[in-house]
Amino acid sequence: MARTVESKTIVGLEVGTSKVVAVVGEVLPDGVVNVLGVGSCPSKGIDRGSITDLDAVVNSIQRALEAAESMGDCQIMSVTLAITGEHIQSLNESGFVPIAEGEVTQDEIDAALHTASSIKLPEGLSLLHIIPQEYAVDRQLNIKNPLGLQGVRLKADVHLIACHQDWQNNLKKAVERCGLQVDKIVFSGFAAAHSVLTDDEKDLGVCLIDFGAGTMNIMVYTNGALRFSRVVPYAGNVVTNDIAHACAISRLEAERIKVNYASAVYPARLQGEKKIEVASIGGRAPRSLTKSDLSLITSARYTELLNVVKDELDKLKTELEGKHIKFELIAGVVLTGGGAQIEDLRDCAAEVFGSPVRIGSPLNITGLTDYVNRPQYSTVVGLLQYNHSNSDDELLGHGDPSEGGFWGTLCFYIKKIVNKVRSEF
Repeated sequence: MARTVESKTIVGLEVGTSKVVAVVGEVLPDGVVNVLGVGSCPSKGIDRGSITDLDAVVNSIQRALEAAESMGDCQIMSVTLAITGEHIQSLNESGFVPIAEGEVTQDEIDAALHTASSIKLPEGLSLLHIIPQEYAVDRQLNIKNPLGLQGVRLKADVHLIACHQDWQNNLKKAVERCGLQVDKIVFSGFAAAHSVLTDDEKDLGVCLIDFGAGTMNIMVYTNGALRFSRVVPYAGNVVTNDIAHACAISRLEAERIKVNYASAVYPARLQGEKKIEVASIGGRAPRSLTKSDLSLITSARYTELLNVVKDELDKLKTELEGKHIKFELIAGVVLTGGGAQIEDLRDCAAEVFGSPVRIGSPLNITGLTDYVNRPQYSTVVGLLQYNHSNSDDELLGHGDPSEGGFWGTLCFYIKKIVNKVRSEF
């Protein structure tokens, strides 16, 4: 009889455009993820984070979970769920609070974070993550942990990530229809960053591109803090469509050719003259083309996709430098996700960005590593690592951000005084 997943064991679930993946694992005291079970199946009924067929999505989730349960010899009851899509929005904000007794307490840190997140979001959006960047106590700047420092006023700089409530509810509904509870919902790009980036890279400055089938998630860290996150609502599927149109073949056949033979540079550097047999549609005879012929189609599109990211980075540099924040990506660019496995993509990215590029796979894992030690598992493994190292979403329970900065902070201090009085009796 399969054992029920214990509380210390975490299940990550990613419902992507091309595949649904579930990973069962336990996070060891040193932060290493011990992978116990993996399940994956082709995804149907979801496109770029938006559900188009609820029943099809539910069926795909069930199949992935059953495979993970079988491998892990367990019964899954709840999951940490990844979410992405063009509805994701992010921004940087600051919050200020007075230091009541001359020394920063944890309550005042929480209050400053609450104030920073107390903004009115566009209709339909709800706050997903409050991620601290740095703090300032009076004129002391760039403080990572202000606890115990003396001063008059505390400032907290944060990065906020929000998602559309309807998209979140629909994805959550699909999981709950499988008889599961959703413990947490995490932005896919944030999860991938936990999985593939090192602390040194975040400190030096790095751009992570989570290259999927339907979206590219962009995350930029400088000085150890998340400065920028965005979802580009197109990615690998655009290349698949180009191949299908150019060769007049089905999307299924185009995807097979892309995965097995596509190159991100022209002409293809490896086996350029290799003949590829292409299955035509409508009963027509199969045709053939060389790998270099194919790279003429694919390299142009991959260059274009990466230039979309470069344009975002150029805008971010101008914005940060306008705020006197140094912007350097000394650690370069890290590519991860299923789309990162395309041949020569690293060389293509190095030419576009003019900086070092590496392909990122999940770090700090043990157990069934052969199954997940690939870029396409970065997000789902990152969900487990997120649970171990992050509690930022707990800040969302400290009051309704719609209360506003002044009233939210005032209520906080009233509650603090009441609690202090109660503790004295």
